[in-house]
Amino acid sequence: MAEVVPRWEWRTFAGALPRADEVFDALTPVSVEEGDEVYLLAPDGDNVKVRGGLMDVKVLRETDAAGLQRWEPILKAGFPLDAEAVGTVLHSLRRPAAVVPPDGLDFDGLLDAAGTAGDGPRVVRVHKRRARYTVAGCPAERTVVEAGGQRTTTIAAESIRPADVLAAIDAMGLRDYCNLDVPVGLRLLVDRVPERYAVIDAGTNSIKLHIAELDADGHGPWRTVVDRAAVTRLGEGLDATGVIGAEPLERTAQAISAMVDEARGLDARAIALVATAGVRMAGNRSEVVETVRARSGLSLDVISGEDEGRLAYLAVATGVGLGDGTIVAFDTGGGSSQFTFGHGSDVDERFSVNVGAVRFTEQFGLVKAVSRDVVAEARATIAAALARLDERPRPDGVVAMGGAVTNLAAVKHGLATYDPDVVQGTVLDRAEIDRQIEQYRTRDADGRREIVGLQPARAEVILAGACIVRTIIDKLGCDSVTVSDRGLRHGVLIERFGSGTS
Repeated sequence: MAEVVPRWEWRTFAGALPRADEVFDALTPVSVEEGDEVYLLAPDGDNVKVRGGLMDVKVLRETDAAGLQRWEPILKAGFPLDAEAVGTVLHSLRRPAAVVPPDGLDFDGLLDAAGTAGDGPRVVRVHKRRARYTVAGCPAERTVVEAGGQRTTTIAAESIRPADVLAAIDAMGLRDYCNLDVPVGLRLLVDRVPERYAVIDAGTNSIKLHIAELDADGHGPWRTVVDRAAVTRLGEGLDATGVIGAEPLERTAQAISAMVDEARGLDARAIALVATAGVRMAGNRSEVVETVRARSGLSLDVISGEDEGRLAYLAVATGVGLGDGTIVAFDTGGGSSQFTFGHGSDVDERFSVNVGAVRFTEQFGLVKAVSRDVVAEARATIAAALARLDERPRPDGVVAMGGAVTNLAAVKHGLATYDPDVVQGTVLDRAEIDRQIEQYRTRDADGRREIVGLQPARAEVILAGACIVRTIIDKLGCDSVTVSDRGLRHGVLIERFGSGTS
């Protein structure tokens, strides 16, 4: 076999990749070829196939910090295979050695030796139509794959230089997508594993993971697989110091790394990781991004306050019946609150203000039981910080999202176990919010953890969060707010990975 230089490779499989398609459709392919191949798939096995009548084996030598894989061809031989070639194939399939006759083994003999009729590797016959391109100076391909009666698209880039591969991935708008090698992609295809996508929202107070899937044909609507949060208080001390501390950063990096592992373990095709106000405001923002990348392998996308509000509104517009009237949607977090004004699904105005539960908890000592005077002072300060809401027309409806309001809704319903279907659409009026503010005001964090429906990790900041929600309602001149369990993470899912419709 002629010497082949190992290349760094990246590949993904998905039914629809519109951003990449736009790039390819604007280019002229370097070549187009169509043909049939036979893959032998084994758990933890190498890339083993027959192509053009030749036995072809590649082994994974290395995976770098960015998730790129360096594959090395180790066999390309014609049939019949001699004893050395058969040994290479069986070792690559994690199968025991076999006795090979002097005249070698043909393909059927190899299958018998590999035990494909029993518990050995699966034989998967694949038809491909491959078009090769050059994207951002890097060889790339778009291939339509058919196997086991299923059809999908795989997009790949490869080069001896990892930086060239990353540049091509960025140019195709695929940085969020996981590197899925061919054996993994074919397994997902022939086993009809639904396409799953993950979003991790790194907020100032909590880190949220949302994994949703389409059906086996890549159609919607989205079905939630995982939706959970870990309170890490990333913004602890941020208001006082202007930077994110080492301990909050470590807690957050650990939580993100665990969520990434969970998403990959559930065969997520892509993982989007976004950060909001806490990282936006931090003086050591670059340190946070680098620490998270080192721990999780993902690039942290620090989105603007405007984008945060727009994406949250997109989630609300697709999850709550807004009607055609004027709507205000807001999302309260640990470090900021995002407001979007619109009508129906159309956005008229959006902005972000630095009003968050962590900041006011620390400023007024709201982690402890406090007097009514302290609550009144906190609310007055919050109201001043929300001056941008003053003198606006009263909207027809107000929708809120975020950990504060979903916890208020869970406490209203007395949910010992959080149920998003019960929380979604809950109406919180002024009297209910006032009742809960009084409940939290008279207890410290440990006492609040005894309240049914309240997440224990949110006990420190719930009083400040409730005060923010109550003040916003007053500012908008409304009597109540409708709670949406959907938020930024759902908006990111829709914008980056599709609406979930067929």
